[in-house]
Amino acid sequence: MPNEFAIDVTRIRDEARQHLKKGAVTPSNTTDIDQVIKVLNEVVASEMVCYLRYTQNAIVAQGIDREQVASVFQDHAAEELGHFQRVAERINQLGGSPDLNPATMKQRAHTEYTTLEDTDLQGMLRENLIGERIVIETYTEIIHWLGEADITSRRLMEHLLKDEEDHADELNDLFVA
Repeated sequence: MPNEFAIDVTRIRDEARQHLKKGAVTPSNTTDIDQVIKVLNEVVASEMVCYLRYTQNAIVAQGIDREQVASVFQDHAAEELGHFQRVAERINQLGGSPDLNPATMKQRAHTEYTTLEDTDLQGMLRENLIGERIVIETYTEIIHWLGEADITSRRLMEHLLKDEEDHADELNDLFVA
């Protein structure tokens, strides 16, 4: 076989023993860990802002399609909260501390927390679709930036991106432009 798999298990074992305090971060992770933690803390903030916006919208929504749209908002809120927790756990795994300070979350978030003066379902759908499009674009950029340097964080972001694209698609189906 021309491309046989070869691995230096002795070197890997030695490195594993030498760097126990680094936990899950091995030499194969070639990123600037501090910068990845900073970016992932922005993702944590973005996910919390989305969770709060969806939750608020689900509660105050009114109108003939309120039940259907509020149910979608509740589902999306639950998924955003799950994203928040998964990214916070990844930060911890990288040896960082998730920044859960509510006082700075709005400034770190990629999306905005917008509240509408009324309970217009189409306005809520529009604002949430804008939020999803923002995170789709920024998460795509993060994925490109991570590349092969931190495969685990990249895959986490890819899973989040897929969910956010599903959210945008679902919102788009409900939105009347």
